[in-house]
Amino acid sequence: MQLIKPRPIDREELPPRIYAALVDSMCQNSWPMLFGAICAAAAALMTALKTGYAPIWPCALLIMTIGIARAIQMRKYEKRTTVLTPEQAADFEPRYMVGAMLYAGVLGLWCAVVLLGTDDPIAHMLCTTVTIAYTGGGAARNYGRPRIVQLHILLSCGPMSLALAVHGDLYHIGLAGLLVLFFLGLKDINLSLHSIFVKALEASEREAAIAAQFDTALNNMPHGLCMFDANGRLAVMNYRFNDMMGLKVDLIRSGASAADVVAACLKAGTVTAASADAIISQTGKSQKAEVVTLYSTGSEEHALAWTFQPMVDGGTVVLVEDITARRNAEARIGHMARFDELTGLPNRVHFRDEIGQMLASGNGLSALLFIDLDQFKQVNDTLGHPSGDKLLCAVTARLRRLLRPEDFVARFGGDEFVVFQRGLQSTEDAASLARRIVERLSERYEIDHHLVEIGASIGIAMTSPDASVDVLLKNADMALYRAKADGRGTYCFFRDEMAHTVETRRVLELDLRHALAHEEFELYYQPLVNLKSGRISTCEALLRWNHPTRGAVSPADIIPVVEDMGLVVDLGRWILRKACMECMKWPDPVSVAVNFSPQQFHQRDVMTEVRYALEVSGLPAHRLEIEITESSLLRNTQWTLDVLSQLREAGVRISLDDFGTGYSSLSYLHNFPLQKVKIDRSFLEDIGSSHRPLTLLRGVARLSADLGMSVVVEGIETNEQLELISAEGTVTEAQGFLFSRPVPAPRVRELLKASHGASTKGVIPLRQTLR
Repeated sequence: MQLIKPRPIDREELPPRIYAALVDSMCQNSWPMLFGAICAAAAALMTALKTGYAPIWPCALLIMTIGIARAIQMRKYEKRTTVLTPEQAADFEPRYMVGAMLYAGVLGLWCAVVLLGTDDPIAHMLCTTVTIAYTGGGAARNYGRPRIVQLHILLSCGPMSLALAVHGDLYHIGLAGLLVLFFLGLKDINLSLHSIFVKALEASEREAAIAAQFDTALNNMPHGLCMFDANGRLAVMNYRFNDMMGLKVDLIRSGASAADVVAACLKAGTVTAASADAIISQTGKSQKAEVVTLYSTGSEEHALAWTFQPMVDGGTVVLVEDITARRNAEARIGHMARFDELTGLPNRVHFRDEIGQMLASGNGLSALLFIDLDQFKQVNDTLGHPSGDKLLCAVTARLRRLLRPEDFVARFGGDEFVVFQRGLQSTEDAASLARRIVERLSERYEIDHHLVEIGASIGIAMTSPDASVDVLLKNADMALYRAKADGRGTYCFFRDEMAHTVETRRVLELDLRHALAHEEFELYYQPLVNLKSGRISTCEALLRWNHPTRGAVSPADIIPVVEDMGLVVDLGRWILRKACMECMKWPDPVSVAVNFSPQQFHQRDVMTEVRYALEVSGLPAHRLEIEITESSLLRNTQWTLDVLSQLREAGVRISLDDFGTGYSSLSYLHNFPLQKVKIDRSFLEDIGSSHRPLTLLRGVARLSADLGMSVVVEGIETNEQLELISAEGTVTEAQGFLFSRPVPAPRVRELLKASHGASTKGVIPLRQTLR
């Protein structure tokens, strides 16, 4: 097998753009050129100083001067703002070559002077190393012009190799021979690189040309296309253009002009006389243009978009696109974007624009009525959405009949409507309209042979000189909220205190998010006392928040807001982990009880959260009690049963909290794997004066005990209550202020130390200690 040696490609054989690119590649990066010249000059100066040989000094000066001059030349080239043309490349290349040859020759001269004029090995090493490095760098920089590389090698390394050979030493002669072989190999490598890069550039250009042609063909096929040459004669016309224009004659063979083509289109009825002049005038111009023409066929209107693209060598390409469907779609989209599709009323966007303009014109006192339909959801759920849609259309018709021509009504989506009432004399006018709307919309409807009754609640906001649409909508929405809270089927005017209430809620939500993110909450713990041993057996974790400005905020104010914000799961996760870690600091017999809200309990990864809290804290599972309420057991019964079973298998204790409130179904005690029942404090009301609550409490306690569950009574505040509940011995634990209020973590540790360090087993001494 024979290898074909690459040969340098002459400039005349290269495509002009590739030649210019190769020349451009040599003339970049002036800074490396400057630093290289400085380093070479420094090396030359070092040889002069080391040897003291005077002829070296001129060589060092020449290296510095020529190197800096070349760097300046490169720097000026880099400041060009235009792309290098082939003509400019042909002009610049000789100047670049002269500088390169001078520099290479000076390096070769320096090597010869040092090698022949001195015997210093350090100087010999410096000059040969710098020259060889320069030769390698020059070959990399000038790969695009192999002839320059070859001259570099000859002028820089030729004198060096010759001087090494003349030196006469065997090792110098051997080095000279090796360098000659190295330089020959370097030349061949450069030629190979040059050939590879040139072929790659040529292939890239061919592929780009083919891709451009293919892309043009693909993009233009769906459109009509015709091309006129520099003489204005038709050169190309595709079938799509013929079909769109309804042409039957062969215009290409006849060498038709633009006027002939337009005349044929005019005869076919696809171009009007007014459009024909515009099309003819644009053909042959040197600027790109677009024209839209319209024509009708019966009752249908068609639209065509003409694009005129002049060609470089004269002539014009004309593209025609049928944009009828697009224009119709845009018109439909524009209508849909501003009107409700079901009722035909303006939507929120259109309402905002129109009312904004009305407010800007300032036509006296006006009112914005925000209407919400009551019981509409029940109609949808009972009769289905088609019937609900018909009901909304009937509501729309009644609203339109109630309003004046100058009033404006819109549908905001769902069962919400908004009316803007202008030209009012007083707020009574708005109240009168609101009453009529409530009365009229509350009358019966016949929908799909069903009699339907709904209601309406209305919030009203009056305009003020500085009121914006957003402010009016917000105020009316707050008034609507109050109207619903007052019992629905009525109306309510916005008052300033409503805004204060909403703002207070908003600030509270922000504070809660900040508190959760920065762990500003605190856990207090309330002991549960075992009535037999008199010791603390469990401590219930209770949330506390001491706000910097609000002070102590009640959990009753926190939890509903957190649930509305969707943060109850995150907060519950924090409480669980914090409580488990605190419990690890308590005596081993003491457990911690953590309340789970229904939302937290019914999250799908509740088991993962419990396992993670136990793993992170190191708390044994049997020392964790999870307290759930009856509402947690009402949802998704089978899933709830599975989770409770998994928790119990893991060793976690399950407690039913607040038993006696809500449904208080005894089936919970039978169907679910509960281990503890906490009887609500409400059973203690009148327990000393009435026999009934005590009988109920003892009955529940006896039943729970018979089922193998521990019984806790909450809210113990007096010795009398304690004696009554503990008389039968079925109540195992008690909790309440009689023993201790909820206390911070450091204080509960003191209580636990006192409880489990006491020698007595009685309840009274323990109670005295806790209090």
